[in-house]
Amino acid sequence: MDLEEQGTIKRVVEGSERSRMVVLLGTPNKGSTTMIALTLTQGDPSYAGPLAGVPLGLPIHHILEPEVREAIPADVYAREIGPLEFVLDATGISAALKDVRAR
Repeated sequence: MDLEEQGTIKRVVEGSERSRMVVLLGTPNKGSTTMIALTLTQGDPSYAGPLAGVPLGLPIHHILEPEVREAIPADVYAREIGPLEFVLDATGISAALKDVRAR
């Protein structure tokens, strides 16, 4: 997530009803999942962007998590997301989110 994207997200969150927001990630690996999830929950861990020190506290989910999969029609999920399950580290991504949520 670049600095411009952080600024856009900050403006959207500040100008909207935060309690109605949820973040759905499609990140490709554990590392990127951790960094983006931390940025959107606790603030930019690099302290470089507009979200430095700004804990948004947004709920974070990943498209590969079972509870997300269950909320999407099976045929749509199979067509749009299914192939990603073979190439992405779903276990690592889920572990990263579990770790961020526990902080």
